[in-house]
This record gives sequence, C-alpha cells and structure tokens, in this order.
Amino acid sequence: MTASGLVIRAIRDGGVWASLLAVTSLVRAGAETLLPAVLGRAVDGVLRDGGASTWPLVYAALVAAAATGDVLTELAIGTSAAAVTARMRHRFVRRLLALGPSAGPSSSGLAAGDVTSRAVAATTDTGLAPSALVLAVTAVLPPVGGMIALLLLDPWLAVAFALGLPLIIAVLNAFVRDTSAVVGRYLAVQGTIAARLVEALAGNRTVAAAGTADRETARILEPLPELAEYGHRTWRVQAATAGRGTLAVPLLQLTVLAVAGYELAAGRLTPGGLLAATQYAGLGADVGPVIAQLGRLARARAGAVRLLPVLDREPPGYGTAALPEGPGRLEFRGVSAAPVLDGLNLSVPGGRAVAVVGRSGSGKSVLAALAGRLADPDAGEVLLDGVSLRDLGHEALRSTVGYAFARPALFGATIAEAIGGDAVPAAHAARADGFIRRLPAGYDTPPDAAPLSGGELQRLGLARAFARPGRLLVLDDATSSLDTVTEMQIGEALTRDPRTRLIIAHRAATAARADLVAWLDGGRIRACAPHRELWADPEYREVFR
Repeated sequence: MTASGLVIRAIRDGGVWASLLAVTSLVRAGAETLLPAVLGRAVDGVLRDGGASTWPLVYAALVAAAATGDVLTELAIGTSAAAVTARMRHRFVRRLLALGPSAGPSSSGLAAGDVTSRAVAATTDTGLAPSALVLAVTAVLPPVGGMIALLLLDPWLAVAFALGLPLIIAVLNAFVRDTSAVVGRYLAVQGTIAARLVEALAGNRTVAAAGTADRETARILEPLPELAEYGHRTWRVQAATAGRGTLAVPLLQLTVLAVAGYELAAGRLTPGGLLAATQYAGLGADVGPVIAQLGRLARARAGAVRLLPVLDREPPGYGTAALPEGPGRLEFRGVSAAPVLDGLNLSVPGGRAVAVVGRSGSGKSVLAALAGRLADPDAGEVLLDGVSLRDLGHEALRSTVGYAFARPALFGATIAEAIGGDAVPAAHAARADGFIRRLPAGYDTPPDAAPLSGGELQRLGLARAFARPGRLLVLDDATSSLDTVTEMQIGEALTRDPRTRLIIAHRAATAARADLVAWLDGGRIRACAPHRELWADPEYREVFR
C-alpha cells in the first residue's frame, strides 16, 4: 500500500458524514458563486425600477443558504474526522498487536514512544483526508464559477483574468510541494522526542539512581530546535504563499476592474455587471481556501506515510490445522534464527520438564519464543505433537501454549482478571495467594494500584501461566526475581504440572529439578541429559558461575 492509497482508504472511511459534507459544502459554494450575480441584478433593478425587484429577496435567501451550509459543514468536518480517525486507530492498533513481538524496536526499528506518537498523532492527521479532499474540491468551485461568470458577463473580462492564472497555479504548486516535505519532517522529529521520553520514563528509577535527570532531559529535548525549525518553516511557507496571494489578488482585480470600467463606458456592461465583475475577480483569485485544504491534505498524506511502516507489514499467517491428541511433544528440527541459533535440533518429551541452559547471549530466550511461535525461525520448523506450529490455527496455538516471562505485564481491570481462568488455585500454585489477599481489595485490586515487588510481579505472571489450559508451558527466566525458598516451592508445583515444560534456567537448582537439561552452546544443543550427568563436565559447571 502507498501513502496515497491509504489516504484514499481514509476518504472511503468517511462514509455518510463525508457525503453530508459534500452536500453542505456544495450548497455553500453554490451560494457564494451566485451571490455576486444576484447582487449585480439587484443593483441594476434598483437603478432601473427604483427598488421594485425580487432580487434582494433572492440575495437574502442565498445568504441564509450559505450560513446554513457553513454550520452544517463544520458539523460534518468534525464528525467525519472523528469517525475516520477512530477507524484508522483501530486498524493501526489491530495490525500492531497482530504483528506481535515483531513490531518491537529490534524488528521494526520503531521505538515504543514513536509507535505511540504514530497511533495518536499520525492517525489524527490521516483522519483529515475526507474533509480536506471534499473541501479542496468545493473550494475550487467558487474560483471556477467566478471565471465562468466573467466569461458570461463579458469575454474580455475572462481574457484579462486568464492572464493571471499562471501566477495562481504556481503559488498552489509551490505550497503543496513545500508543505508536504516540511510537515513530514516535523512529524518525524516529533516521534523521536516521544520515543526518547518513553524510554526515559521506563527507566526512571535508573535515571534517579544515577543522578542523570538533567542529562536525560537534554537528550529528550535535543531535537527540539529542529522541531521548532520545521514548525517555523511551516508558517513561513504559509506566510510566503499568503504574501504571493495578496499580491496576485489585487492585481487581478485591478486588471479586471479596468477592463470592466472600459466595457461599462462602452455600454456593454451595466453598473450591476461592473459590481459583479469586481466581486467575481476577487472570488476567482481567492485561492486561500484552496491552499488551506491542500495543506490539510498534505498533512493527511504525511500522517499516512508514518502509518505505513506498521500497516504495510503482514502479520504472521496461521493455518487451519487442529492439534491431535498427544502428550505435548515439542520438536525443533534444523532450526536457525540469526544470529544465535544455527541448525538446532531438540526433542522435548511430552509431559516432561526440560531446562534450557547456556551462557548469556546463547539464544535461550530466542528458543523460548520459537517454542510457542512468538517468533518464526529463519529456517527449519518447530512441531508440537507432530504438527508444525505454522500449520496450527491461531486459537489452537494460543489455547495450548502458556508463557511466563521475567518481566510480565499485567492486563485487566483486576488482579483476578489479569490472572484469568481459575485464578485462586493458580495463585496458590505460584505462591501468590498470600500477598494478593493483603492487597487493598484482594483479587479485585486493579493491577496499577497494587504495590508489587519484582518477585511478586513474577509470581503473578506464573499464576497467569498456570491458569491457562493446554499442553505446553514455556517459562522464560520466569523465576529470576524469586528468593530461593519461593523458587523451590514453585519448582515443586511445576513438578506436579502434567504439561510439557520448557524452562529457561540460570540457576543450577532450577536445572537440577528438571527431568532433562538442554545445554545450548554455539547455536546448537551441545548435550541433552539429566543435570546430575552433565554436572561432571567442568564446562557445564562453568555455565552457572
């Protein structure tokens, strides 16, 4: 998809409100176009008949129509922009979450703050597209109508006006070109500041402990002069365009007025026609509304450009296969994942606990991600009970694999909802029930209102994993913040768990409680055996130092 294609899609999303906007803005544009002609007829009627004319009433009706069109247009602009922005945000967030971990900074190059900026600001800018396009088109109608009216009043008036058209076109072209470039860069710098701010907030304890708040403030705001420069450029582009327009409009009006005066003196134009010609010259040269809407269109396109890095990426595809009956046998066949895994083979027996050990950076967490298809290998395949994870349906996969992480994130209105399933027995198994009941509202406490230590947070993450049904449980360093006694108690609960367990281990005690240990070294499994057998190897013992 291109940025222009996304803008077109946003325009289609405008739906009924964009249609209403088209009608109301057409009514307003039509009234504005007819007003000078009616005013000219009214003046001629007064001069000729002494006021006995219906043209003043027609003029009043057109003024009322234009005012009504203004009110309804403003309503339609706001409502259509809100509706399109909401749809664009839903589309962006759905795609972002569907991409999963691949949407993170390591894969996409987009930091969390930058992604947030795009989800909020860029979707708002893109939401301007329907109203900007409709208003840009209808804003052209009064100038075009003015030119046609000049032609109907007197061909020489149209010829005089046409001489100035190249200047008007040049002004519009320069504005669109300059605005698109400046707005795009402004939004990019804005995203950089947002990304740095989110990074600093995530590490605010480290910043406070290191006493580097001033340095972080300077780092976050370092692009601010560049942001200000592009903001000023935006205004300079608009000011330059307005200045050129200010010169063009009076010159055109003077030229048309001079020709109209000559035609009036020659008897080929009435006084009302002279008044109408003067107003139509101003109407035809008034590119201000067109410039404003083209600026909004340029901003909408710039917003669409910032959404494309997420919307253009295809989320992982899923098959339609269901899992057959089985114990949960997990197999890695010739799995490679740059830069850490290279042709790895591993078979995890169903219903058994296998601890994965290895030095830092050996690829343990990558292996854990591949086990439940939080990532796909570059080569090879991962199978569960003989079925490739790529062939499983989304629900079949997610309902059978449970995860617990070193730094879990809790989602839900309450602790019970964050755990999910049968929360109380799961919390007991994770040794979390005691501190949960001491919270202000127990299991009904909102997660963000619960003062949790790192170990308590990990136990809630374990409880969530225990509460999920299925046949495979993956623990990615999920007990690293627990004290020895609590880890041993949870290890006993894991021993009784009937599921297949893949445990990323850093402690020898964790490895000792597993049925088997998969020793990861050099991107492959160096050995797979019980801990007591591997312990005789001094290089294996060195892994835990």
